[in-house]
Amino acid sequence: MGRWLLSRVGCDCPLCGARVAGARLCEGCEADIRGGPPPRCPRCALAQRPDTPHCAACLGTPWAFSRTVAAFDYAPPADTLILMLKTRLRLSMAPVLARLIAAAVARDAPLPDGALLAAIPASRASLRQRGMNPAAEIARSLAAELNLQVARGLLRRGREAPRQTGQGRRARRLGAQNVFYCVGDVRGRHVLVVDDVMTTGSTANDAASALLAAGAASVTMLVAARTP
Repeated sequence: MGRWLLSRVGCDCPLCGARVAGARLCEGCEADIRGGPPPRCPRCALAQRPDTPHCAACLGTPWAFSRTVAAFDYAPPADTLILMLKTRLRLSMAPVLARLIAAAVARDAPLPDGALLAAIPASRASLRQRGMNPAAEIARSLAAELNLQVARGLLRRGREAPRQTGQGRRARRLGAQNVFYCVGDVRGRHVLVVDDVMTTGSTANDAASALLAAGAASVTMLVAARTP
């Protein structure tokens, strides 16, 4: 009921301040973010040249996930939406980001039938700091957009990874290994894993590895932003 009311109460566009109905961007800001998306690597969603089927990183990296859908690049002005959710704790940004992800899904390709929707679990330090999991908040709103149910608690952390901010690609990759495990029945199922930002793909890869080890047929990452 809370999200239903939130979608109808008048509020301001988080980017330009124009009056809108519900937790969303105004038509102009949404068109700016959604319009003219760059060609992306289908595996990791990194922006690339139109004549390149996969980015160079994916050609030499055995990713566990098969595909990534990203709504926008983690760059101004769209990155403000992520910061509002993660640093200012504005939960009203979750449905805004979910709407943008759903639009990217509709634009890129249909999702597998009967897919499960899950979220990257937050670290204990993050939960203590924010009191919520940004990925889970986005997944909850995205479930309504895609008419799916969230498999809560499907992924869990077996250990706490070191803080990744400021670390290089190699350090992130090593720090994110064997962090997650799967506790649900995913045998033969296609799993859609939601996260707020993909930077190097290390967290996504470890989560996907845990799901494949539990019998998942495939893993697709759905992220709001992709770091260029």
